[in-house]
Amino acid sequence: MGLAQVEWSRCEQAVLPALGHVYAPAVTAVSAKSARDLPRTDSSGLVQMRQNTDVAAGTYAFDGDTVVLGVAGGELGRDGLRTGWHAHDLHQIEYSFHGTMGVETSAGRYLLPPALGAWIPAGLPHRTKIANRVKTMSVFFDPAFVSHTDNRVRIIAVTPVIREMIVYAGRWPIDRAVSDPDTDSYFRTLATLVAEHLDAETPLCLPLSDDPLVAAAIAYTDRYLAHVTHPAVCREVGASERTLRRRFLASTGLSWHGYLVQARLLRAMTMLAEPTSTILEVAVEVGFESLSAFSRAFTRQTGETPSAYRRRATARR
Repeated sequence: MGLAQVEWSRCEQAVLPALGHVYAPAVTAVSAKSARDLPRTDSSGLVQMRQNTDVAAGTYAFDGDTVVLGVAGGELGRDGLRTGWHAHDLHQIEYSFHGTMGVETSAGRYLLPPALGAWIPAGLPHRTKIANRVKTMSVFFDPAFVSHTDNRVRIIAVTPVIREMIVYAGRWPIDRAVSDPDTDSYFRTLATLVAEHLDAETPLCLPLSDDPLVAAAIAYTDRYLAHVTHPAVCREVGASERTLRRRFLASTGLSWHGYLVQARLLRAMTMLAEPTSTILEVAVEVGFESLSAFSRAFTRQTGETPSAYRRRATARR
C-alpha cells in the first residue's frame, strides 16, 4: 500500500465554500483548440460552453502544441498556459492523451497524467496549468446526466472502453448548434460509465490549508522541495517542530513528511512526461538521494516504475 493510500488527505473529504496518446485524426480535424480559441468567462467567472444552445453534452479538444495566446484571467508562460479561476456550467471529464496538467481548487492541487481522467463538477471554481505539449479532450455533460456527485475534483482511471468513447465523441463538439436523440443517448451512456468509476479515484492530490502557519509551511516546502528539511520549515514559519507536526496533520490530513514525499513524486511525474532529463536527473532534482530510493517510492505510489511511466507519458500513438 502506497503512502498516499495510507495518509489519504483532506482532498478526499473537502467540499468547496480540474488534462499517453495523440488525437485520432478525425478528432483533431473537428475540434482541436489552442489558447486563442478558449471560451471566455462571464462576469461571474462561469464559462458557458454551449454558446447559448440547448445542446446537452459535447466535447472540447485542446492541443497545447498550438498555444500562442493567453486567455482572459490567465497567463501564458514559457512552460504553458495558466488559466484564471473559473467554473463551468456543465460537468466535465478531462482526458489527457499526452503530457500532464494540473488542476487547483480550494481543497487542493491535482495532477492529471496521461491516460487518466479529471472529473470536475459543474459550478466548481478551479484553475488549471496546462503544459505546452499537452493534448487533451474534455467531455461536458449536462448536470442532469450525472446527478449524484459531490463538489470536488477526482482523478480517475479511464478504461479502454471509456477512452474509445471519448475519442469517438470528438465528432460532436460542445459548441455545435444542435443535437439529436441518438447523440444525447451516446453521451448519457458515456456519463453513466464515467459515474461508475468516480469512487475508484487515484490519489494524485496535494492538499491546501486555510491555516496561515500551515499554508506558509506548504509554500516554503514547495519552493525548496529538493533540499527542504523539517527544522528549516519550522524556522521559516516560526513554530516548534512539535507544533508544526500537530497543526500540519490537523489541517491537511497528512504529516509534513508525507506531504513532502507526495509533492516530490507529483513533481517527478510532471518532469518525466517531458523527455528532457534522465530519470536519475529527475530523482535528484526533486530531492531523492538515490535512484533506487526514488524508484521504490515512485513504484509504491503509482504502481509502475519511472521508466514505464515515462514510456506511457511520452508515447504519441
